[in-house]
Formats: sequence, structure tokens, C-alpha cells
Amino acid sequence: MKKLALILATLLLFATQAQAEKLTVLLDWFVNPDHAPLFVAQEKGFFAARGLDVEFIAPSNPNDPPKLVAAGQADIAVSYQHQHQMQVAEGLPLTRIATLVATPLNSLVVLKDGPIKTIADLKGKTVGYSVGGFETALLEVMLEKAGLTLDDVKLVNVNFSLSPSLFSGQCDAVIGAFRNFELNQMDIEGRPGRAFFVEEHGVPPYDELILAANAKSVGDPRLRAFVDALEEGVQYLVNHPEESWKLFVAGDRSGLDDDLNRRAWRDTLPRFALRPGALDRARYARFADFLKARKLVDSVPELSTWAVELP
Repeated sequence: MKKLALILATLLLFATQAQAEKLTVLLDWFVNPDHAPLFVAQEKGFFAARGLDVEFIAPSNPNDPPKLVAAGQADIAVSYQHQHQMQVAEGLPLTRIATLVATPLNSLVVLKDGPIKTIADLKGKTVGYSVGGFETALLEVMLEKAGLTLDDVKLVNVNFSLSPSLFSGQCDAVIGAFRNFELNQMDIEGRPGRAFFVEEHGVPPYDELILAANAKSVGDPRLRAFVDALEEGVQYLVNHPEESWKLFVAGDRSGLDDDLNRRAWRDTLPRFALRPGALDRARYARFADFLKARKLVDSVPELSTWAVELP
């Protein structure tokens, strides 16, 4: 009887694997703790249990994933709420189907022991940024709250050398620093930073990381199965953070097991969406209006065309 049970279990496993439906997910960047719920769900078998064979791919160009999904060359892209709304306004057929990180991570960062104690102290100072448009719009709002304008500071594009530009004295502050990474990196290097959080200085709250699919595929049952598995993954993650960390750095991700990623893991944990598929329509509409007011988009389409709760 035991042998028969083993044979039946093996046959069932093969049958499940044979029926598993492929799903390709393009990440926004290289694998990092921001993606933890995805990999926990994968390692715990939550995707497989729903008949999905999910493949995660890190892009060579972080701007490509949503475009590839819009072109039908992948199923899901990890994206950013502001990026998503800007791309939708440009005509890309994309729809937000879930949230990974439910709070802003973006921040304005200065050296903790430096002369900048308040945002008003930035008058006449140099501010570095990585990507123009959204980051400079965030800075503009934060400055306005302090009675300043963009004309009161000197803007310098430092690409992605945010903390190095502070260390070298090239900049007095940087906008676009992720509070769960740059602050930890600066502390590790013995030059701690101070962050001014965008949502505390005039910017409406938003989701930092979301999952977007092609608008034509919203009715695909694989997407609902994916979001359900993701929710199970994030629940396991918050209930068992140490066990989840071991799963995250298993196998070919063992190189992520370092001090920076451990700190980022700790700081990102409370920011994950506990109900990834839930959509706060008023919150999304409010942020869309903010982007329009800041001239980052020309129009705001009907919300149901670019952000949904899956059926």
C-alpha cells in the first residue's frame, strides 16, 4: 500500500507539472529585497499549487519590462505607480493588477552630520538626481512646502551615484534615494544620512512598486491565480521573516546574503502590501491628479482602464 501511495503521489506530481501554465514576470531591476514576496511565494510552492510555472527575469534595461508586457512579449512587469500612469498616458495598454510595496520609498537625503537640517536650508545648495521628471517634481513640491522653488537650488544629474555624490561633496542633497537602501548603504560606509520623506512634505502617498499586465489580458485566470499566490507569499513572509529570508537567499541568490540586503529586508518588510490585489481607487485617482497638476501627464484616463482589482 505504501508503494502504491508513493506511485500515485509521483504520478500526481508529474501530472501537475505537465499541466502547469507558464507565466513570465519581468522585474524592474536586479533581484533585491523589494521582490521578497514574489520569491517567497515561488520557494514555498504557492504558484505551483495554483498550476503556475512562474519565471522571473531581471531586465538588462529597467525601462523595458512594461513596454515588453504592452507588446505581448511577457505576462507581468514589476513597475512603479508613477511610471505606470505616465506610460498609460502615452498610450501603452497596461493595467495595474497588484501592489508589491504599498508606500513610497523615494526620499530626499542629506548627510546626517552636514549643515542641512531642514529643507529650507537647501536654498543656494546643490541637489543631485538620477532621473528627471518625476524626481524633480517631488523635489519641487517639497521645496514649495518650505517656501522655496527649484530656482533656489542647483540641480545636477548624478545618474545613479546618489550617496557617492554626497560623500564627495558634489551635492548637498539627493532626491530619488530609496530609504530602505541608500540610508543603509550610507550607514554601513560610516557616513549616515538623514531622510526627508516625500509623503511628509506635500506629496500624496502612492505605491512604490506595482505589478502591471497587458490591459487585454485582465480576464486571464492565470493573473488571478498569480495574485492569490502572491498574497499567500506575503502573509507567510510577515509571519515568518527569518524563514523567509533563508528562502530568499537560497540557491543562486546566495550572493544576496550580506549586511546591506539584510538591513534592506528589515526596513522593507513593513511596507509590503498585505492585500496585493486590493485597490484604493480614491488614492490612485488622487495621485493621478497630482501627476497631471505637475504636468507629468496630459490627461488621466478612466481609472478602470489602467488599475483594477482582478475578478
